[in-house]
Amino acid sequence: QLHLVESGGGLVQAGDSLRLSCIVSGRTFNDLTMGWFRQAPGKEREFVAAISSIVGGDIRFADSVKGRFTISRDNTANTLYLRMITLEPEDTAVYYCAAPRTPGLFTTSPDDYYYWGQGTQVTVSS
Repeated sequence: QLHLVESGGGLVQAGDSLRLSCIVSGRTFNDLTMGWFRQAPGKEREFVAAISSIVGGDIRFADSVKGRFTISRDNTANTLYLRMITLEPEDTAVYYCAAPRTPGLFTTSPDDYYYWGQGTQVTVSS
């Protein structure tokens, strides 16, 4: 069973930066495609970013965060990161890290992700 724990959220002002972390345990982290998703109040969960299990492989971002967010992974520490800069009030949401049921499947669809963390709240004030 995969276990994911996010951290790093908080209350910041517009224009500030944050780095989210997700520590993964329960299986070989190197084999896993990993993704970040977010859910704002009253809205559906949406894709933010995904990174392939392959070093130098695919990375994908939602259009709304391109140029502002960076996804990375440290396979020696079983940790996924989301670096967010120039935050906007529209980025306010609970952020989740996730892994798909098929470990190496590179996908941006929330429906393909099976393992989820508990989420970390990011609030950006204007």
